[in-house]
Amino acid sequence: MRILVFQHLAVEHPGSFRDLWQAKGQEWHTVELDEGGSIPALDAFDLLVVMGGPQDVWQEDIHTWLVAEKAAIRRWVRDLGRPYLGICLGHQLLVDALGGRVALMDRPEVGLADVELTPEGLRDPLLSGLGGTMQTFQWHGAEVKEVLPGALVLARNPACAIQAIRYGDHAYGLQYHVEITPETVSDWEAVPAYRTSLEQALGLEKASRLNATVAPHLATFRTTAKRIDDNLLTILADRLAAAR
Repeated sequence: MRILVFQHLAVEHPGSFRDLWQAKGQEWHTVELDEGGSIPALDAFDLLVVMGGPQDVWQEDIHTWLVAEKAAIRRWVRDLGRPYLGICLGHQLLVDALGGRVALMDRPEVGLADVELTPEGLRDPLLSGLGGTMQTFQWHGAEVKEVLPGALVLARNPACAIQAIRYGDHAYGLQYHVEITPETVSDWEAVPAYRTSLEQALGLEKASRLNATVAPHLATFRTTAKRIDDNLLTILADRLAAAR
């Protein structure tokens, strides 16, 4: 299987998914869009994974590459009908590219937070085996306000009503991060935009302790990432078998 990864910040990469993919012998090609990376021909890939970043979906005048990225997402999801996983900004880009609405939150959501699966989420194959409530890691100041036509909301919490979605039977968006590693918090704290939202959400004292707060939960996040990766590969295998 060949995986195409869109990144918007060097330190916001697939994280623990990379180890999982390597162990399974998967190949992946990363395009660093914020550094001028070019989107390759999509037909050569089986799965598109779109990561987070400090940009907002409406900033096409500042980040002109967003136009081409959204066009690629539309073609991948709507025209080619191939599996898609968007995380944080990648979740929001899926919605925006296909006709939903994303806007700023009243207050950023940063740190540990529980999300509850909806009835649709409890039946969804991507989230199978994760239980009705899961702990997540959050770092976002924008959110999906209105889902795209035809999408289902799979998870929610009081801070953000649309934490996970599915479009059709092949495209998923997760607002939260399951891919984090021991380096994630320190890497992201060094990004000025992220530092601002961190301190706004938690205050200076709690913000200074975030790394220590998250560390005991990393093993659980890795287990969750593995389950999601296993489930996603099963979905992909089923679709490839049906296409033969």
